[in-house]
Amino acid sequence: MAKPPKSIATYNILIIGQGGRLEYEALLFAASLRSYAPKFTGKLYVAEPQPGPLWERDPRMSAPVKAQLAALGAQVVPFVSRHFGQSYPYGNKIEGLQVLPAGEPFIFFDTDTLITGELADIPFDFTRPAASMQREGTWPVEELYWPGYTAIWKSLYDRFGLDFESSLDHAQPDEYWERYLYFNAGWFFGADPAEFGQRFTDYAVSVRDNPPNELVIQPLDPWLDQIVLPLVIHGLGGGRPGPELAGLDGGVSYHYRLLPLFYATATDRQVAVLEEVTAPNKIKKLLKLYEPFKRMVYQGRGTKVRALFDRDNLPHHEKAIRNKIKAAGFWMR
Repeated sequence: MAKPPKSIATYNILIIGQGGRLEYEALLFAASLRSYAPKFTGKLYVAEPQPGPLWERDPRMSAPVKAQLAALGAQVVPFVSRHFGQSYPYGNKIEGLQVLPAGEPFIFFDTDTLITGELADIPFDFTRPAASMQREGTWPVEELYWPGYTAIWKSLYDRFGLDFESSLDHAQPDEYWERYLYFNAGWFFGADPAEFGQRFTDYAVSVRDNPPNELVIQPLDPWLDQIVLPLVIHGLGGGRPGPELAGLDGGVSYHYRLLPLFYATATDRQVAVLEEVTAPNKIKKLLKLYEPFKRMVYQGRGTKVRALFDRDNLPHHEKAIRNKIKAAGFWMR
């Protein structure tokens, strides 16, 4: 008898848990997931890199944080870094996919994400993978002697035998960055983490170790994951997310990046969610061990950052927001 299809709420979620900033962000993510997505019936996996030759220091989380994650229902699963590690920590999201059960739908979230609504109400089509469109035109970088957007992106699609033309947004002009498939890797999803992760790994290692000639003057760090992610998604039959997924970039989940940026850009509701989720003593006593949470959330520095900006008239580029926070002496990470 054929196995019945999974319901929309029984996919798995993956985040990365690593010692330092990420472990405290993981705790906030798990607490917000349990508070604001009560209908989510899947499992939350926290992939934890293990000590090894690719890490200069032990990357594991502290025992108290891991215990609290378990109390929130998360499963902390170790994995071994074989390709990236210390030299490219963003590779954790690529290699960490191996901890998920093969063949079960998944969504990956960057750990610096706050869940603010019911994920089970998002109508995912896991057969058509997609990723976040909350991005700027950060890559490729325009250089004096560069070959242009089309030549660079086409060289990558050609490398892996993918159809380049069908990836383009023909509503956008030629040689404009939004014409080309490009995502923020803050969230992405698919039907099978084993297949997705293997392709993600193969493509990333190939581009890193032997980039096409068209990329010779292009920076790959920190952009490698976002260079390769569109190729993986397109190759698996996916593409740009439809409007039904818009909540993942604001109303249901919010990729805040760093706490000063959160307080500068978040809505009043998102701030209220964060302050509610971080209030319980068992969460507070751990988050206060990390200086940015202590200062921003519990000692009021976030409120001071918030007062610097008009949320209805924010600067168009993140760099300008960062610079204003730094000038006021409130930048922390």
